[in-house]
Amino acid sequence: MTSPAVYRFHHISVSVADLSAQERWYGQAFGLTHVEERVDLPDAGVRTAVLSDGHGLRVEFTERSGSRPVHHPDPLAATADQTYSHLALLVIDLDGEFARLTSQCGAAPVSRPAPGATDGMRYAYIHDPERNLIELIETSSE
Repeated sequence: MTSPAVYRFHHISVSVADLSAQERWYGQAFGLTHVEERVDLPDAGVRTAVLSDGHGLRVEFTERSGSRPVHHPDPLAATADQTYSHLALLVIDLDGEFARLTSQCGAAPVSRPAPGATDGMRYAYIHDPERNLIELIETSSE
């Protein structure tokens, strides 16, 4: 019997209404400024960009004409749809990042920093400009 494969996270894909605006925002908010890939499929009305921070965080943004927004006001409401519900990012300074993202980057606060279910873990949620949920997580071991 062969040993199980080793899997590592590669990227998450987010469907967006305005690719250019989201590229700018995620660049400013999370340092996703390295363009790893671009695909333009005009016949299908699709444009994509895979952006990274150069240190392993990758997000693919896909703009498709005629796509419909799905908005979740909070993480519990997001679980009503059987799909990926949010992007979770590990941060070193939760309070500082939450303040920076909401005051300087225009992220909408969803839930302020609070203790998590695991000892030493804290979390908060924000919305990006298109109201996609993003969880910020701080752990005492990081």
